[in-house]
Amino acid sequence: MKSILGLAVMTMALVLVSFRTDYSIEDIATAMRSGNINQLSRYLDTRVDIALPEKSDTYSKSQAEMIIRDFFKTNVVRNFLVKHKGENSGLEFCIGVLQTRNGDYRTTLFIKQKGDRLLLQDLRFQPAE
Repeated sequence: MKSILGLAVMTMALVLVSFRTDYSIEDIATAMRSGNINQLSRYLDTRVDIALPEKSDTYSKSQAEMIIRDFFKTNVVRNFLVKHKGENSGLEFCIGVLQTRNGDYRTTLFIKQKGDRLLLQDLRFQPAE
């Protein structure tokens, strides 16, 4: 009887894990490489801090989508190169170089785990020197 109960618990755990949506920093980096806000927006939190060379503020998800869309339209993305990834106090981060037609930007992404998803909470673009 115990073995049947154990088997049932293991099966249920396997089923629950298989339905889990698991994102990684690499998924977000791939979305950055595409320069496609529709792909990137699935990783945005409900409130996002965005720092651009000309402005910086906290935006709702829909406002953040518009800000990033405008930035990508002005600075057509060619590639995103990940330089460093890490974790600090439950917050994951990624530092990379966003290569655009108008020049390169040192880009920092701060990502927090919420439930089964990694959500982008802070996005910073600085002209690379």
